[in-house]
Amino acid sequence: MNLNKLILLSLFILTTVSCDEQKPIIQNIEVTKKDNWKDVLEDQIKLLGHRNWIVVVDKAYPLQSNTGITTLLSDTGQLETLKYVADVIDRQQHIKPIIYVDKEIDFIEESAAPGISKYRESLRNLLEKESFNKIIHEDIITMLDKAADQFKIIIIKTDFTIPYTSVFFQLDCKYWNTESELLLRKKIINSKE
Repeated sequence: MNLNKLILLSLFILTTVSCDEQKPIIQNIEVTKKDNWKDVLEDQIKLLGHRNWIVVVDKAYPLQSNTGITTLLSDTGQLETLKYVADVIDRQQHIKPIIYVDKEIDFIEESAAPGISKYRESLRNLLEKESFNKIIHEDIITMLDKAADQFKIIIIKTDFTIPYTSVFFQLDCKYWNTESELLLRKKIINSKE
């Protein structure tokens, strides 16, 4: 064995073997039991504020590499997970959701994705008291990626297998609104006379 191969083998062994046992840490993956995602969400929701996001996604949604994103795995179905997340957000005194869904969902035929019609109806019923925005999927992903550069994002992945069914909850301040913010900014600008 030549010296270069021996050095490479030694480096490989040193980097893969550790003296003390540690849990592997992989960037943004929250290592939890499947039934523990609710506990993680309940703990994290208290720390989240406006500009943070919580996203409920289908099974094919990619694992994103941005370190600002934590991915959890739900052990319940898509609609049950959505309902739980919406209820957790609703119970908070400090945040409210701005909800986005993929615009593509309205254009998918039942023949291409069996179950999509029932899902659309169930989603409308689940979110009936909330207004939601329909935006092209890639545009929402761009918004999410940009936010993750500065703010925490929690993605909850389900085992759902119908495309374009992700629901994005962008968190906003519950006790302060856009109109109040605009009035405040106007007062500040006018005070600089």
